[in-house]
Amino acid sequence: MPALLVLLAGCLPGSRASGPPPSTAAAKGPKPNFVVVLADDLDSSLMPYLPRVNRLLTAHGTTLDRYYVNLSWCCPSRATLLLGEYAHNTGIWSNNPPNGGFAEFQKRGEEDSTLATWLESAGYRTGLFGKYLNGYPEQAPGTPATYVPPGWSTWVSPVAGSPFQGFDYTLNENGRLVHRPPSAKTYFTDVLSREAQKFVGAADERPFFAYIAPTVPHPPAVPAPRHKNLFPGLKAPRDPSYDLADMTGKPAELRRLPRLTAADEKAGDALFRRRVQSMQAVDEMVEALVSTLRTAGRLNDTYLVFTSDNGFHIGSYRLAPGKNTGYENDVRVPFVVRGPGVPPGRVSHALTGNVDVAPTLADLAGAWTPPLADGRSLRALLHGAPASGRRAYLLEHGTARGTHPAPAYDGPGVPPHPYTPATRDEAYLPAFAGLRTERYLYLEYVTGERELYDMAADPYQLRNLAAADPAASRLSALLAALRACAGAACRRAESEAP
Repeated sequence: MPALLVLLAGCLPGSRASGPPPSTAAAKGPKPNFVVVLADDLDSSLMPYLPRVNRLLTAHGTTLDRYYVNLSWCCPSRATLLLGEYAHNTGIWSNNPPNGGFAEFQKRGEEDSTLATWLESAGYRTGLFGKYLNGYPEQAPGTPATYVPPGWSTWVSPVAGSPFQGFDYTLNENGRLVHRPPSAKTYFTDVLSREAQKFVGAADERPFFAYIAPTVPHPPAVPAPRHKNLFPGLKAPRDPSYDLADMTGKPAELRRLPRLTAADEKAGDALFRRRVQSMQAVDEMVEALVSTLRTAGRLNDTYLVFTSDNGFHIGSYRLAPGKNTGYENDVRVPFVVRGPGVPPGRVSHALTGNVDVAPTLADLAGAWTPPLADGRSLRALLHGAPASGRRAYLLEHGTARGTHPAPAYDGPGVPPHPYTPATRDEAYLPAFAGLRTERYLYLEYVTGERELYDMAADPYQLRNLAAADPAASRLSALLAALRACAGAACRRAESEAP
């Protein structure tokens, strides 16, 4: 196993372009491989429909069942995963300029120091297969479609066409543009699977990092043709928050929503079924990757991670299908890992999140982690430790928008407002910040509205306690510290939470 690299204790000054000190650039000894499969908009309700993931990863690895995303939106979440920083430090708040998207990520110099560059400096082959950041590459003026960001030795990412529709798209394959016209062999998830299999099965003794990012089950959630008739009659889950009758205590933006109509329910059920169908190709991808690794003799030296950039809701609190809230369906996502020293069949209840992914993989690789990182290494937790050391996790959403904004950019081939039935109003919560602790979910909005839920007694966030529970004041003080924290200061504040 690679040696443990201790995270720097202080938040030291430094630039994103600066590299590791020569003495710590790479640890000696064998290095593990990493395969990260990042689904798009996957929430926990879809996990029962992924038998291969459950058989090959869940049963052989550890599930982190309190794994959260800092900001439940595609580009901000992916930026946090690659940098190990909360959104208030990445500066990526949305999918679009001027406060988000690929153009802002590039403009801020974030690409100069990411998980890919850290691992490349430690001797790794690095490969990205699929979706990178929203707006890549067309949002950034002067950036050609052949552009490959720093740190990636293999690059297969869509730059045009309709990858979200499953067919008819153009890929940037290592600086070469390749159009994949519709055919039985060009379903987008299947193409990514084949390319990733070639990468992890290559006759190359160097350790590798494969980052595989399909565009499902993000709406429109087009399944592979072979899966389009599966799960007849499947309906979206109806938990107690579904079409909630009593909206007392919810923000005004939600209280104005009407109850779901029969048409809303039918559209939500159809979308849920497509989401499940579209994930079958990802389920098959995981099986193919495990088989390839086993054949190549590298399975026992590889950490396989299966997770998502954010969750998703259908009908919760009368909302049209989507994300972007601070509620559990949107911020709590699946996370399963199998690998060297990871106990099989284990479920950990420790508070963890996407800010931890980059520091954890860098630590396992013996790679340098910059002091700018806010997250913590979960190495000990993954190897059986009972806790992560965190008592609170920061939630953010920094874009206050009207109730009918211009369509947000989700990527090539995504029609405007793909989630919302035409008969239903849209709701966009005002900007907020919040905390998820072991017991509470706490949210503060720019409107002055607040929400507090005792998650042990009220797991579906039905009864807002913010006006009556003294915990709200304590959590507000902690939130004020965390929403301005950086580096080690974040970890200290999280660990000392009341």
